[in-house]
Amino acid sequence: MFNEAWSGFLYLCSLAYQALVPCTLPQLLMVKTINHQQYLGKWYFKAAVSHREADIQKFRVFDSMVFTIEEAANDTLVLTGNMRMGEDCIKQSWTYHIQPERDDMVMEGRTFRRNLFWSGTWANCLDCIIFQETEPPLRTTEAEDSLNRFMLYARHKDISSEVVTTFLKNSACHQMKIHVTPPEEKAFCI
Repeated sequence: MFNEAWSGFLYLCSLAYQALVPCTLPQLLMVKTINHQQYLGKWYFKAAVSHREADIQKFRVFDSMVFTIEEAANDTLVLTGNMRMGEDCIKQSWTYHIQPERDDMVMEGRTFRRNLFWSGTWANCLDCIIFQETEPPLRTTEAEDSLNRFMLYARHKDISSEVVTTFLKNSACHQMKIHVTPPEEKAFCI
């Protein structure tokens, strides 16, 4: 009940904000209702944005990243990342649970983190998806989330630079001006 009320409140706030500020908003893809099959498979990491360096700093060490989303049993998705760091390939997996009462996914081991999917149309890319991770403030006296970042993923490793530019421009309009784009100078780890 609280989650529904909170979602409704956030929706109304975003409408009011959009009326006052001419920034476009991404379209939320509610994980409990979307066709998960269309998002399975390979995704290439193209950029990350935040309003703080600390939220995206870990991406700076990578030359390239490619992720695979697979469906497991019981409304569970497994995200496996193959990341190039120098000459080394690093592989890591994360498990996400889809719960019928929530619009986001619950990451195993980090149940306090919100994991949201947004439409790639915000970056003017039909073959893209935007993944957002947020975490609540560390202290109850703080108002700002302790983590808030958007990450752009594309179905193809070669996309127009205009897609990333549009993503960065729309993010900057929402005060998310710190960004990282991987150089992709070496072969992808697959």
